Amino acid sequence: MNASRDTPVDSSRRRFLINASVLAGGLALGIRAERSDAAQSTPWAPDTASGRELSAWIEITPEDAVIIRVPTPEIGNGAMTQAAMNVTEELACDWSKVRVEFCSMHRDFMEGGVYNRGFLPFFGGHGTNKDRLAYALQLGASARERLKAAAAQRWGVPVADVTAQDSVITHSASGRTLSYGALAADAASITLDAEPALKPQSEWTFLTKASPAKLHIPPLVRGEAVYGIDVQVPGMVHAALRQCPVHGGKLKSYKPEVVLDMPGVRAVVVVDPAKTRGTPVESQATWGFATNQVQSGVAVIADHYWQAKTALEALPVEWDLGAGVNWKDTAMIYAEGEALLDADEAKVLRESGDVNAVTGGRVVEHTYSTPYCENAMIEPLSGTAIVSAGGAEVWCPTQDMLQAYWVAVDETGLKPETVRMHQTYVGGRFGRSTQGDDVRMVVAVAKEYPGVPVKTIWSREDCFEQGRYRTPIFARYRAQLGEDGYPMAVRSRASFIGTHPIYQLPLGYDDQPYFTSGIIPNVHISRNNYPVSVMNGAYRGPCYNTHAFTVETFIDECAVAAGIDPLAYRLHLMSRWDEAWSDCLRVAAEKIGWGRKLPRGEGLGIAISSWPSAAMRGTGTVVCSAAHVAISRAGAIEVKRVDVAFDCGRVANADAVRSQIEGATLFGMNMTLNEQLTIRDGVTEQRNFDSYPMLRLRDPLPDIHVHFEALSGAERIDIIGEAPVGPIGPAIGNAIFQATGKRLRSTPFRNHDLSWS
Repeated sequence: MNASRDTPVDSSRRRFLINASVLAGGLALGIRAERSDAAQSTPWAPDTASGRELSAWIEITPEDAVIIRVPTPEIGNGAMTQAAMNVTEELACDWSKVRVEFCSMHRDFMEGGVYNRGFLPFFGGHGTNKDRLAYALQLGASARERLKAAAAQRWGVPVADVTAQDSVITHSASGRTLSYGALAADAASITLDAEPALKPQSEWTFLTKASPAKLHIPPLVRGEAVYGIDVQVPGMVHAALRQCPVHGGKLKSYKPEVVLDMPGVRAVVVVDPAKTRGTPVESQATWGFATNQVQSGVAVIADHYWQAKTALEALPVEWDLGAGVNWKDTAMIYAEGEALLDADEAKVLRESGDVNAVTGGRVVEHTYSTPYCENAMIEPLSGTAIVSAGGAEVWCPTQDMLQAYWVAVDETGLKPETVRMHQTYVGGRFGRSTQGDDVRMVVAVAKEYPGVPVKTIWSREDCFEQGRYRTPIFARYRAQLGEDGYPMAVRSRASFIGTHPIYQLPLGYDDQPYFTSGIIPNVHISRNNYPVSVMNGAYRGPCYNTHAFTVETFIDECAVAAGIDPLAYRLHLMSRWDEAWSDCLRVAAEKIGWGRKLPRGEGLGIAISSWPSAAMRGTGTVVCSAAHVAISRAGAIEVKRVDVAFDCGRVANADAVRSQIEGATLFGMNMTLNEQLTIRDGVTEQRNFDSYPMLRLRDPLPDIHVHFEALSGAERIDIIGEAPVGPIGPAIGNAIFQATGKRLRSTPFRNHDLSWS
């Protein structure tokens, strides 16, 4: 039962929407008229809301501003910019006049999926995915042709005689010109007989040629960018949240009367996981709602956040910690997971040849592991919502806009047409906000204080305690080497620790070309899972970040056992596979100076992997990292230089790609050297940045060199942001072996004694 010192005042929904719509920063993105023929609309059909929309995606103002509404959250990676670039290539508009806005998922529902068709509103796969790219290009081409048709009608000339470039329509024969802004209203009413054909990539003039800065940077620098924690809504109150410190535990008792008279306090509300589901909706099956359930919690609502937080700290709370408290420490969890490597049964992921028929030869067998890690995003989890009997409004920094919308619908139990969800900028997440549990909690708290906008903020400690952590994985490999030193048979088993199958991905494990292409003739790869109450989730390159480490460390060990140079070993294994892999190996090795003599305590290492697909030629993004490390006699690690070669086919924006590779390399390096979350009595021991070792600005960082020479030029433009996270860890580990003779088979490396004499 919730307690409050007064009754919430019901706000007029109309007044609330009007007030919210005038706020700076684009908060009211979804507030616009819906079409009565929504079910019949097409992605590029004219919209009558403003009279200047050439589609739900594109509006051109009389001042020539081109507003592109995109369904991709902006988490600092430039996803909005990429989507706008795709449209611009065919629209032929002046890039300096392009603006981006977040689209409305409410409108998406009301108009039959105008943003969701062909372009899933999810950060993970970026806008150069083949289907998404074609969809965005078609939007731009359709808008361009309608602008041309409007100009031709006004001038009374054939449309074939006019051209479009840099936001200007030109009739060369007469020298007449019209701006896009002058034609937008006329173009909005034109319906094409057929959609125009897209240009071949060879005729592109913007994509792959230009490297514009990210469009969100200017408003960010000016302080105009609105992140989830920045949202301000008239009449808003604040909620400070505390959840059971042991995952799966429940609230046993609390004493709201102790804090209700404290300054600014409005109410104390309870969130019960057993009561946080609303009316089932059709999209539940689509969005895997089993993964976004909230934890038991209590929140104090006050006029200001610090009032709420102060009262929450004074609130007497008793928890029923549940079965999770039985996990005495992380070692106990890991011991149970590792034991599954010896289980009699396991799920077979890949099998070829007959590993049991291979006898004799040198055996290389080792076990590798990676621990729990926290996403450790910069911006704490937060969100704002107003819930009433007639509708709901939600502002949130989610990584999955469509999922967030349906979570809000589900949690409120309202009809979808009465729920609006507004995307904000996201201050980094690295996968943490892909599950929707944060959105559900925001709505669950707000609906306990109806009619008033409530901003809920997690403390940093609550973010750490309530993480959806990296999946711990153990993997054992056993290779039998032939007379030439190369594997004749490989048997491997992995053990995933966690509850949700969606975060137990084999990408980067059984699909590596060593195991899929006949390079190693006899392969048996299997897996097991050990479920625990500690929740796992998405963590940049989920599971792939572990598999790349285990596979590439093991391959290096095979090379050393065979007495063959690790680069030559990989090149031989890849000689019958996609040339992109060999090209990446050669470029990275050349740039790092492979084979040169180094002082004692220094070494070079190399590793290669692919995300999100490695089993087929010409798919995914292949990344090879080469690292130069120096280890002091006392065991201190310095990564001096990293060279990265990659193939994603082609690049749409070279500067953005370089930035993504540099950032992902540092992320993977930090993950490998430092990161580890530990559990004691079911509770995380690290609760803030001061106790969670990470790279700091003061720490020495390597010179990172990104090389484009290995690009194949294939017409695909594959995802880049997660792929470099994989190979940097094993490259550093392999370099440490070359420097010290010590082989590291678990992360973080800071746990190991690397001293030498």
